[in-house]
Amino acid sequence: MALKVETLARNMRLTENVQEYVEKKATRLNRYLQEIEEIRVELSHVKAARSATDRQVAQITVRGKGFVLRTEERADDIHTAFDTALDKMRRQIDRYKGKHYRGRGDGRSAADVAATLIPEPTVRKEPLIVRRKKFEVLPMTEQEAIMQMRYLGHDSFFIFFNPEANSLQVMYRRRHGTYGLIEPVVG
Repeated sequence: MALKVETLARNMRLTENVQEYVEKKATRLNRYLQEIEEIRVELSHVKAARSATDRQVAQITVRGKGFVLRTEERADDIHTAFDTALDKMRRQIDRYKGKHYRGRGDGRSAADVAATLIPEPTVRKEPLIVRRKKFEVLPMTEQEAIMQMRYLGHDSFFIFFNPEANSLQVMYRRRHGTYGLIEPVVG
């Protein structure tokens, strides 16, 4: 099976030189772990970073059957950020292989031994609420909600009141930068 390397760029232009560099280096991860099926590299430029040395961000996600490994590094140069993230990924792979492949001497895997050591969790009758938060919900359109998500830095979701639908709605960010909308209906 061929190793799939996907390279994405956000807020920056992905040059052919950088893409070749990333793909060449990323495919070498297969040497460390044969079960890798897909490598996703996301390169981005963050204008709002506190320090100029943290503006270039390299994020590497490695997927295989039964595992997902992820690293993120920041630097002032995209090559440096990527190389540092790649080194970190190699260490994660070594750690994963150590936990995954290491036996216990009696042939049992680490997961089997851990299952016998960890006691069964006690079942609570009521869910435990550890935090309550109240906030003002403002009326706005769907497009305004997306702009507010970006402005506030909410990467996962944003709750707002849609006056057109006369209901509370939840805007959420999906993979690849698209958005989804949850429109609750009382049943």
